[in-house]
Amino acid sequence: MKLNMSFEERAKLSQIILAKQPLVTLKEARQQAEWLKFNCSKKKLKRIHDLT
Repeated sequence: MKLNMSFEERAKLSQIILAKQPLVTLKEARQQAEWLKFNCSKKKLKRIHDLT
């Protein structure tokens, strides 16, 4: 990976990478958001209990 990429090169590479990813439906995106919301809140609570 090149560390000194121009903005244009980085933008083109990002487009190629995004084009290869499978499409996500709105339903799947909502499920992912709910999963993250649920799991992240549990981890935060656990960290708080571990510190006290």
